[in-house]
Amino acid sequence: MTEDLLPALSARAAEAAHSRDPVCSCVAGTLAHHEDTTVVRHGAAVAKAHAPDTDTAVLAVRTAVAARLPGILLPPLTPAPAELYGRPVTYWPYGTPVDPDDPDAAPWEEAGVLLARLHRTPLPGAVPPMRGPEKAARAVALLRDLAPPHPAAAPVLDAWADLPPWARGEAPAPGPARLCHGDFHLGQLVRDPAPGSPWLLIDVDDLGAGPPVWDLARPAAWYAVGMLDTDAWHRFLTAYRAAGGPAVPADGDPWPALDVPARALTAQTAARAVTKAAEAGRALDEVEEWLVDACARMRSVPAAAPAD
Repeated sequence: MTEDLLPALSARAAEAAHSRDPVCSCVAGTLAHHEDTTVVRHGAAVAKAHAPDTDTAVLAVRTAVAARLPGILLPPLTPAPAELYGRPVTYWPYGTPVDPDDPDAAPWEEAGVLLARLHRTPLPGAVPPMRGPEKAARAVALLRDLAPPHPAAAPVLDAWADLPPWARGEAPAPGPARLCHGDFHLGQLVRDPAPGSPWLLIDVDDLGAGPPVWDLARPAAWYAVGMLDTDAWHRFLTAYRAAGGPAVPADGDPWPALDVPARALTAQTAARAVTKAAEAGRALDEVEEWLVDACARMRSVPAAAPAD
């Protein structure tokens, strides 16, 4: 029934849009269509089919958290997931994403403030664990299971093995748990198409309790390996600190808190890159080689000692 999912999901999105706005623009399209996730838009509504192995009850908790935090997370159109061909489906307002072709306009300050506000939100009692470390471990496991082994796998696996157990998802993280996004990057920000609308976080699939520093780890990793310029990184970090974000100290060197999660995200991203290249039977591109080289360099640089 996989081939029937996309048209059926599109029909569901149309129903959601027309129930919200009878004068619908009927602008429609597929925003993402992967093996585990399909997202379609119709007018002002978006329908998302989640991975087949998604725990619907847990997803319902995550969706309910988004409904309670409308100034931070994009609130859902419906309070609970529906079902379509055995897949849980959620419905959301359509939002304009960050323009990847205009990096100077990237809302780094707004992202820092949103994450700080999320991390300062009291933990809901039933919220599940944040899935960031679990997803990183899964990416590395897929790389390890490649047959035959890829020649670029060794430095990535070695960098992963050097991490402490909590960063590999094998033990609880140090410090108090906070409400975390779990998979933050600029693609997780949208805003209403109306001029002047605020940015909001989207995608609750990995939302939950965990170490808030994980949400800063991907930008930190990009900065560390040279993929994010210094100005953007400092704008993001300064805004996060000014908004009272608890993941790093309010001043001074943030790297003792950031170093291990940034290394974990570097290894995760490199593992995904090598696995995709191997599955496609192609050579690594320049960025993928850069990530593998970063994993190799990490082994020659001692990890920063955690702050007391």
